[in-house]
Amino acid sequence: GFAKGEVDRMTARLGGSNNAFTTADHTAYWFEFASDRWEQALAIESDRMANLTLDGKEFSSEREVVLEELSMGEDDPWRSLSRRVQRVLFQRHPYGEPVVGRADRLRRMTVEDMAAWHRRYYHPGNATLLICGDFSSPRALRLVRRHFGSIPAGAPMAEVEPYRPPLGEPAGPQRLELRWDDPNARLCLAWPTVKAGEDADWVLDVITTVLTGGRLGRLYRKLVLNEGLATTISTSNDTRVEGGAFWLFAEAAPGVEPERLERALRAELVLLAREGVSAADLKVARRILAASEAYSRETVTDLAEDIGEWAVDVVWRLALAG
Repeated sequence: GFAKGEVDRMTARLGGSNNAFTTADHTAYWFEFASDRWEQALAIESDRMANLTLDGKEFSSEREVVLEELSMGEDDPWRSLSRRVQRVLFQRHPYGEPVVGRADRLRRMTVEDMAAWHRRYYHPGNATLLICGDFSSPRALRLVRRHFGSIPAGAPMAEVEPYRPPLGEPAGPQRLELRWDDPNARLCLAWPTVKAGEDADWVLDVITTVLTGGRLGRLYRKLVLNEGLATTISTSNDTRVEGGAFWLFAEAAPGVEPERLERALRAELVLLAREGVSAADLKVARRILAASEAYSRETVTDLAEDIGEWAVDVVWRLALAG
């Protein structure tokens, strides 16, 4: 096993970097090393998977860090608003919960709870390993087998996953009103959409780009630049494994009633639905999306992350589609 801080020290000593992140559907651990020393990542990850040691004091310390992050999030109006909307949108499904968790549950969590979670989910049968870069594939496979081959696969997900209520559309329009200390009026509109990788997923990417893809986006051009109704407008295509959401965020310009801004936003969406996207706008949107895709894959780590996310959530080939 590795002592506290040893993984980071070893990574730095070898000139690399490492980190981790969690989405609504998966957790990822990543390392970035020069191609003549990347094997150390396999040793670290296989040890983390098979021999995790959870210290009570460290657990308590890290929990306080997460709780602090949660409390800071509550002070952010946009995050507070989107979390409440998300809860209404996804109803009883876990997607309605913050990825980082809720404070009351985290305070009750124990080291034993975390160890049980790790045993249930963190095993080779529930993991996808991605290696991208300059290496010999046959040798890499031999090394992977050497480090991970003896670790038990663990129970299949179908046997250990807790029940999740199926996602369903809300019964009808629902409205939330929140108040903050500052005078700014913020609007968040959200609609349930589709699973990641479905045909409509790509359509929603185009719609997002047409509406708010930079200063050429329809909503920004008309409602921010031309009419001065808003100071910021953005949209997001948020597709996930079991369902998705389309988000629209806008902040009203000083003196503009939020109801007026909402009417203008809805009118633009009706116009888009009725008239569709022109050939010229579609061409621009495709160019923006292609440039964004190229930029997001500038490094080998970016490429590994992209392929890995598609591999875990849907199917890896979609990372290379188009």
